[in-house]
Amino acid sequence: MFKKVFPLSAILSLRFLGLFLVLPVISVYALGLESSTPLLVGIVVGGYALTQALLQVPFGTMSDKIGRKPTLLVGLIIFLVGSLIAAYATDIYTLMLGRFLQGAGAIGSVITAMISDLVEEEVRAKAMAIMGGTIALSFAVAMGLGPVVGAAYGVDSLFIITAVLALLAMIVLFTKVPTPPRIKHTYHKSAKTSDILKDPNLLNMIIINAMQKGLMTVAFVLIPIILTSDTFAWQKSDLYMAYLPAMVFGLIAMGPAAVFGEKYNKPREIFLASIVLFIGAFLIMGLTSSSLIFVVGVVMFFVAFNMMEPLVQSMISKFAKVHQRGAALGMGNSVAYFATFVGGTLAGLMLDISDRATIGISVAVLASLWLVWTIRLKNPTKHSHLFIAKEFVDTNKLSELENEHIAEWYINETEGKIVVKYVSNAIDEEALRAKISL
Repeated sequence: MFKKVFPLSAILSLRFLGLFLVLPVISVYALGLESSTPLLVGIVVGGYALTQALLQVPFGTMSDKIGRKPTLLVGLIIFLVGSLIAAYATDIYTLMLGRFLQGAGAIGSVITAMISDLVEEEVRAKAMAIMGGTIALSFAVAMGLGPVVGAAYGVDSLFIITAVLALLAMIVLFTKVPTPPRIKHTYHKSAKTSDILKDPNLLNMIIINAMQKGLMTVAFVLIPIILTSDTFAWQKSDLYMAYLPAMVFGLIAMGPAAVFGEKYNKPREIFLASIVLFIGAFLIMGLTSSSLIFVVGVVMFFVAFNMMEPLVQSMISKFAKVHQRGAALGMGNSVAYFATFVGGTLAGLMLDISDRATIGISVAVLASLWLVWTIRLKNPTKHSHLFIAKEFVDTNKLSELENEHIAEWYINETEGKIVVKYVSNAIDEEALRAKISL
């Protein structure tokens, strides 16, 4: 499993490392460019997310039709071009264009769908945790290096590094990434992408994903600007002192949260605990006059974010049927990235018209409403999979296989296997095998 997942995780992590490197300092940097305003700064911080939102579904759907690898290459090329434009920007609007192009390489859902293709569902939670762990590690490295490198060599140098990382990701794509199996979909032929929004489980996870990502951008607009303002008077090169401990504690929290959420099937409890931490974090960052307490709020925010991160993608891939994974993950990420853009834009706008306390309280109230809504969330049903060689299956019996405890079945043509997904505590595997065997 690790050999299949790690190269894809490396590609995604290299891309996110490039995006994360600028996050700790981009709002302060953009504020100093020609024609800049707090609102435009907010758009720049979350700008990549707008094009991500628009293109996640097309990229995910395209990968379902023409293949994952070609789609990944297109996304990485667009990301590289955007990084170079941002590196040489001298005004806020050119920087905004670069950020929009960075986001247009919307490959997140494609990679997650490819992992789902390559890894059996029984170990997919571990695969998603590996992916989440590598992204979180990139986050931690970026939080430490971004402020230091940006202060020493300029924020434009961070965009150059991002372009180099995109090239490295392309090399990994063609030298280390395996080709996923061909999956033949012979059931539910009338299923549409719109069916995803009609599934309450998928809809719940899409909303949770959106809220988490939206609050992330709000935080990255506010944290550097507040810490370098007259209130705390930090230098840009000092910002790592807030981000680095936050990411260390976030990484520590992610492992137990992933185990509790996946192994013990308690993602709902992890989501609720994370939202409580989000509420506390924004109240602290909005109301405290102590830089030490403010850093505690930053730590709480990143602990909450990292507890959620590996579970969200895993839950979407579990709830989606095999022929929907690319589209479902694309839609989930699309809505999340749109929320990311809205979060950054609103944070910039509120900085223009409001004070820090009002912003902190407002976000905490919104998160409290999110908490109340999430209480009704249900943990997923645990499924098992029956794998049986295609030549031993009666296709007529298979096509008539209907049971409320059977989620789906499909054919893995590459491996010559029939795969049936069923509720393990409601159906006996041997009886199911006998029902469809020749």
